Amino acid sequence: MTNSPVRLEAVRKTYGRGDSAVTALDGVTFGFPAGSFTAVMGPSGSGKSTLLHCAAGLDQPDSGTVTLAGTPLTGLGETELTVLRRDRVAFVFQSFNLMPALTVWENVTLPTILAGRAPDDAWVARVLDRVGLTDRTKHRPGELSGGQQQRVAVARALAVRPAVTFADEPTGALDTQTALEVLALLRELAEAGQTVVMVTHDPVAASHADSALFLVDGRIVSEVDRPRADAVAAELAGLTGRAR
Repeated sequence: MTNSPVRLEAVRKTYGRGDSAVTALDGVTFGFPAGSFTAVMGPSGSGKSTLLHCAAGLDQPDSGTVTLAGTPLTGLGETELTVLRRDRVAFVFQSFNLMPALTVWENVTLPTILAGRAPDDAWVARVLDRVGLTDRTKHRPGELSGGQQQRVAVARALAVRPAVTFADEPTGALDTQTALEVLALLRELAEAGQTVVMVTHDPVAASHADSALFLVDGRIVSEVDRPRADAVAAELAGLTGRAR
C-alpha cells in the first residue's frame, strides 16, 4: 500500500518460551494510509495492543519490519526511536499521561518544548479552543474532570502536528457525550492529514473510523470499511467464538 506512514511487514511477536509461549502477532502485514482513521479490534488477547506497540516502536517485533512516519525502525537505537516518536508521533491513552504539576497549557506545549522548538502560541490557543478548554488553560490536571483531562491529551496530539497518532482505548473511561467529542477530535486529526490508529473494544467508537481492522490470535482476519456500530458488534461476536 503506497503512502502508508505506518506499515508492518510480516511482523511476529511472541511472549514467553516453550510450552508457555504465546504468539501475540503472527506474521501481520498491513499499511495504514496517510489521512486515515483505523480502528483495531478483536477479542481479548487477539494482539490489538501488541500491534499498536510494535507499530509505534514501543515494542520490538521478533521478526518482520515496521516503518513509522517513513522511517524503518529496524536497527534504530532507543535514543533514535525516542527522537522519532517525539518529533513525528502522538499518543492518546486511556490513562491520559498528563504531568500533574503542569497547567493545561504547559502539558499541551511540553512535547514541542522537549523537541527543542518554540510552541506556536496561536496554534495552541486554537487547539485548546477546539477541544473546549480555553477557560481551563491555567488549571492543573487534578482540577479537571476525566473528560477534560482526555481532551487535554487530544489537544497535546493536535498541537504537535504529528504524522501519526496512536490511541489506545481513548474513550474507555469517559461518559458517552465526552467520548463522542473525543472521537470527533480524532476524526479531525485524520481529516487534517494525520494517520490515526485506535485500539478499541467499543463498536460505537469504531463506527467513527474509516475502517475497522479485526484480529484473532495475532492475525488479521477481516477489515470493514465505513464500519457501522451494529455491523462491528456482529463481527466481534462472530470472532469471539473463533479465538483460542
